[in-house]
Amino acid sequence: MSRRIAYFDCPTGIAGDMCLGALLDAGLPLDYLEQQLAGLGLADAFGLRAERVHRNGQAGLKLHVELPTVTQEPPTFEGPTFEGHHHHHHGTRHLPEIETMIQGANLSQRATDWSLRVFRRLAAAEGAVHGISPDRVHFHEVGATDAIVDIVGTCIGLDWFEVDQIFCSALPSGGGTVKAAHGRLPVPVPAVLKLLEMGGVMMYDNGIQRELVTPTGAALMVTLAESFGSVPAMRLQHTGLGAGTQELPIPNLLRLWFGESEERLAGGDRVCVLETQLDDTTPQVIGYTCDRLFEMGALDVLTQPVQMKKFRPGILLTVICPPEKQGICEQVIFQETTTLGIRQRLQQRSILHRRLETVTVDGQPVRVKIATDGRGAVVNVQPEYEDVAAIARIQQRPWQQVQQQAREAWVNSG
Repeated sequence: MSRRIAYFDCPTGIAGDMCLGALLDAGLPLDYLEQQLAGLGLADAFGLRAERVHRNGQAGLKLHVELPTVTQEPPTFEGPTFEGHHHHHHGTRHLPEIETMIQGANLSQRATDWSLRVFRRLAAAEGAVHGISPDRVHFHEVGATDAIVDIVGTCIGLDWFEVDQIFCSALPSGGGTVKAAHGRLPVPVPAVLKLLEMGGVMMYDNGIQRELVTPTGAALMVTLAESFGSVPAMRLQHTGLGAGTQELPIPNLLRLWFGESEERLAGGDRVCVLETQLDDTTPQVIGYTCDRLFEMGALDVLTQPVQMKKFRPGILLTVICPPEKQGICEQVIFQETTTLGIRQRLQQRSILHRRLETVTVDGQPVRVKIATDGRGAVVNVQPEYEDVAAIARIQQRPWQQVQQQAREAWVNSG
């Protein structure tokens, strides 16, 4: 069964309104979004307006979250703001109040869970920055309304598209400073930096010295995205372009890609491949080294004759191991051989699902390894070598004969 993938491509960063604009541009109905957001009880606190705009000659959709204008002076505020660049303040909201609003909004279970997780992650980041617990984080009322619409609206949209997996590109760091409630802050602002740290996000410098990643955008991706980096394998179906507010040297557009993954006949994982050539190591040492590598967790160890420089004969030693065993396997190779260097690379591999069953051959147990594909169909059946060999030795019979008997026993057992 295929899975629906959403990939956020962020060459100029990410903000909540850019996410919503991209979702609407991809086909999310605006009236559906408004209907779902109405359950939050904020009908008089905001309005939505979608506008087709151009950024460096490319068209995208800009979503405006229109908030009421505050004419009176804001009260004195103690505690962090939600977005450093929001300056319309009248009253504050705390995380528990926002959670209650979301839980009572009659959203789908998944949209509710996503929204709560994003806000809790954001509050945890803000609390860490300011040295307070997440429940004590204050969000200015209007700024919080803007953030609630961006976060909850994005979760509603992703749920409407029935997304199974979410991925995100590496994020640009931005630069410079922005004006906040208590002065100017360096970019990325502290809350964004903490969020990116929490998510172990892959970052890079695209040369643009502006605020490119906002707290809402960072919180959404750090919470919902499975990973940050290259595009996952998928059959691309359609895209959406969400426009940012700033004019930048490159088009300020968030590109949202939707696609389907194909079911693979086999599962997959990553392995580390280690290689080195040996031209002055005895066969005994190579044999001992291979045994030690298997003891340390290597999945396979291979040797093959090669001709090296100056036409010297040598041995190519290849070790396949789990990535977490790379260090100990390299240590064994350096300790036991004369090599001065080891090449390493990470590779994807496709693997069939495997399970062991036991059959009886002439009263003796034989383990049988059964390999199946992703649909559960049996692809290969192989009796374990050691069990077959033990019976062959005891009965003084050909190994192949015992192996065939074990296979037939497994077939008859089914």
